[in-house]
Amino acid sequence: MNTKRLLAPATAIVIFIAFIAVLVPSNPRGSSAASRSGLTALTAKTTVLYLDIGASVSVGVQPTPRDPRGQPTNRGYSNRLVSIEAAKGVTLRLTELGCPGESIATMLHGPDPCYVAPDTQLSDAVAFLRAHHNAVTLVTVDLGFNTLDVCLHHLDIDLACVAPHLTLLRHQLGQVMRALTSAAGSNVSFIGVGHYNPYLTLSTKEGSAEVFAANSVAALRQMNRSFSQVYGSFKVPMADIATAFHVEDSRVVRNSKKEATTVNVQYECKLTWMCAPKPYGPNIHPNDSGYLVIANAIAAVIPPKL
Repeated sequence: MNTKRLLAPATAIVIFIAFIAVLVPSNPRGSSAASRSGLTALTAKTTVLYLDIGASVSVGVQPTPRDPRGQPTNRGYSNRLVSIEAAKGVTLRLTELGCPGESIATMLHGPDPCYVAPDTQLSDAVAFLRAHHNAVTLVTVDLGFNTLDVCLHHLDIDLACVAPHLTLLRHQLGQVMRALTSAAGSNVSFIGVGHYNPYLTLSTKEGSAEVFAANSVAALRQMNRSFSQVYGSFKVPMADIATAFHVEDSRVVRNSKKEATTVNVQYECKLTWMCAPKPYGPNIHPNDSGYLVIANAIAAVIPPKL
């Protein structure tokens, strides 16, 4: 196990005010610190460990000038959550273990895209929780989209693929949560992270793209329900990212006399790179505004006991 990655010291407060086109890459597994808190039971001097687990969104992947296809940045939701909570008086000491391209299956069985066997993101997370068994700790778990996304490629949704993969998702996410909660001490609080629908903008096109976007709504809705079922079975709250992104709001909005769109498409354009011009878009990942929205949705369900 790579203990350097797990126990890296906290870095300085991440404070930034920038336009989304200017992005600063960072080490996805580095640690950073700040002080702010929605953790109401803690004093201003309290430090809470924050373990961030997941795939590309968990490490703030966005297109950057260095890599227009996308790379981890220090502007993800975990970084923004550190700042949000610091404003309320608590220092979150962040450790990011997330891995772009990670699925629940690769966490459980490999091959892991970012870790060298026998090391995995899950084994590092379990080791972290055991090493800090008595520490006050917040853990966000952002997994599952890549498990279902294999059914939603090339502007086609394989409906026969969705149901069995959702069953697999529930089973595998349950396995991950059992491993994590078994390793966690009594001062650890978990939050599950739901997912937005990155395909709604395709509804503005005709033909197969429009059909794909319409079918994606039902598939992603079922995925978030599956998340909720699993997290609920462990008495873990879930951040409702779909609602934060207005995914279900299909009211028509007129841009002009000749052009109209829907509220959910407007939000997708505002919060992701799907409407950005080349070479940065279309890209399914959130932009700075989108990651802030996700951070606020997580902050809204942080347990008061922290």
